[in-house]
Amino acid sequence: MDFFATDWAAMTLNDWIGTIMTVGVFILMVIAYVLILHPKNRDHLEAQRHLVDGPDGEAFSKSEKRDNE
Repeated sequence: MDFFATDWAAMTLNDWIGTIMTVGVFILMVIAYVLILHPKNRDHLEAQRHLVDGPDGEAFSKSEKRDNE
């Protein structure tokens, strides 16, 4: 099991920065999964599907382009 051993005292500043960033990104990815990508939150996410495009979605932007031509 010496393969997984870490000499914490020998770690340089770059090693610490990389370790902290890796752990931080992992935690953010878990939070993103729980809040956004988890299947139980699908209905809540789908309810906001047309929040930016409006209720007509892409049909609105296509008709707007035809009017400008």
